[in-house]
Amino acid sequence: MTAADLRVQLVRDATFVRLHADGEISGTRGSAPDGLFFQDARHLSRWHLAVDGTAPTALVPATPETDDTAAGVLTPEGTRDNPPAYTVFRRQSVTAGTFTEHLSLVSNRPDALTARLDLTVGADFADLFELRADDRHYAKPGAEYESRDTADGVLFDYRRADWHARTDISCDPAPDAVAPAPAREGDTARTLTWHLPLDAHGRADLRLTVRAHPHGRTPPPVTAPAPAAVRHPERAGGATDDLTRTCERGLADIDLLTIPVPGVDGEDVRVPAAGIPWFLTLFGRDSLLTAYFLLPYRPATAAAVLSALAATQGRRHDPFSGEQPGRIVHETRHGELAHFRQVPYGRYYGAVDATPLFLVLLHAHHEATGDPSLAKRLERHARRAVDWMLTDGGLEQHGYLVYDPDPGGLVNQNWKDSAGAVCFRDGTQAEGPVAVCEAQGYAYDALLRTAELADGVWRDEAYARRLREGAARLRDRFTADFWMPDADFPALALDGDGRQVDALASDAGHLLWSGILDPERSRRVGRRLLEPDFFSGWAIRTLAAGQRPYHPLSYHRGSAWPHDNAVVVLGLARQGLAAEVRTVAEGLVAAAAHHGHRLPEVLAGYDRAATAAPVPYPHSCSPQAWAAATPLALRTALGPQPPAS
Repeated sequence: MTAADLRVQLVRDATFVRLHADGEISGTRGSAPDGLFFQDARHLSRWHLAVDGTAPTALVPATPETDDTAAGVLTPEGTRDNPPAYTVFRRQSVTAGTFTEHLSLVSNRPDALTARLDLTVGADFADLFELRADDRHYAKPGAEYESRDTADGVLFDYRRADWHARTDISCDPAPDAVAPAPAREGDTARTLTWHLPLDAHGRADLRLTVRAHPHGRTPPPVTAPAPAAVRHPERAGGATDDLTRTCERGLADIDLLTIPVPGVDGEDVRVPAAGIPWFLTLFGRDSLLTAYFLLPYRPATAAAVLSALAATQGRRHDPFSGEQPGRIVHETRHGELAHFRQVPYGRYYGAVDATPLFLVLLHAHHEATGDPSLAKRLERHARRAVDWMLTDGGLEQHGYLVYDPDPGGLVNQNWKDSAGAVCFRDGTQAEGPVAVCEAQGYAYDALLRTAELADGVWRDEAYARRLREGAARLRDRFTADFWMPDADFPALALDGDGRQVDALASDAGHLLWSGILDPERSRRVGRRLLEPDFFSGWAIRTLAAGQRPYHPLSYHRGSAWPHDNAVVVLGLARQGLAAEVRTVAEGLVAAAAHHGHRLPEVLAGYDRAATAAPVPYPHSCSPQAWAAATPLALRTALGPQPPAS
């Protein structure tokens, strides 16, 4: 693999750029698309530098200095006897909707010379959904691409019906010439040329600024909050331990992923987006669990997430998007395909678990802060969420929260939302209406927690009593219907015929957190999850090894997810399984240490004894919000630590 095959990712203020390690952008697609991305669109798809007519040599590949800036060193061609006439020092940065590059040319010769630079640039304005390697193709009738010269650079323009986006490139100094470059589909590339004079051992500078102008109003820049103070034990001598470093890296990543969104009653709030490259947007389930993990350290994040999700709570029935009254949104999108309803994700509600998790977080925020104001403010939203669980969610009709696979959206609507993830031991996908086990636990917890709010904040004892009675009935049903005596383990789900979906899966660990299982069964499940077929040594696998559908490089059928483990660890702690908490936490922290103390979204399921370092999952997002928040959940579960000796 050459340096150009690697990727450098820079992120800041709801904007990110992915570059080849030589600092170039080639317009790739698939699992690692490159380009400048803002509001679900690629605003720069070509960025190719030539010096003296050839591609330069990267003496130092683009190396991140910070999360938003990288630097490298380039030269034109040279030999041992005829070394390069000058050196190019390259510095690239990203901020809100903007990518900048500063090129410094330093002469290596005792005589004056002129350097020629050619920069080929293009903007294809591709929607993120077009760039995925999923064999889907989207028609764009009437799409018009245009590029035109400006006084100091070039402007790229894209129109389709009422959709209009632009990318503006300005240069200092202005280019000496601008000419059309060989075109590609959806691209009107231009080549900008400079002839820069260099005095003997002199220097010339070129500054380039790329500004993305997405359709609609550009949101204001994000000012990342200062990292919250988090108390951690230290090793003897004051050295910071690996868990502390992982927590600090996680908090920094949360800052990087923070985006502005509208909150309830028109307020502006800042929430953690789900992850890069595919999910730099508000996600219901991801944002809720991230905020829950952060609650002891940053309660303001929970308040912002709850406000944002209340603002997007469903109000009507729309089969295309899955919207239903009271339902909490799964994801929001701002791209072209969502605008024209070619994908259902503008506001997509295909999640069975976001609504009960909304209620769980609302009560947890009140419990953590002692402040009833948010619970009072969102009372009507909470009651609507309960109504959804009882009606469209399925509790009254089916006895459980259920979902039907959505052929236009998500086949599975729990956190394991990939096709085939909710399966029997023979690998057969469960058919709906599907009741996944962890969602029933969330519903049980949500009913009890909302009853606490009804009693203590809303002063509605009758409503609280009804919710508690409903929770008790759900718990009784659950144990009778989901428990598999032969496996001594809960079923992953019930299918539409009421059959137990019998794959042994990590979802069972979430039941320890929600409390829907009795304590004795909970402890047996917790210990079972630490047996070798589940626990890889790094983390608990999504599916126990040895079953037919197990695959260590799958998305949800044998990989290991830090956030999934975080929920399990919180459940282990609730059930008093302290040794198991320490074992899982040690594995995750050790895995993070191999990734610069940053936990990736997902790890491959290979055993720790087989490799010196955890095997990365090839399509993992990084940074990713609930993985970034996982070490904070581990710290909470571990509780107060004895001082180092």
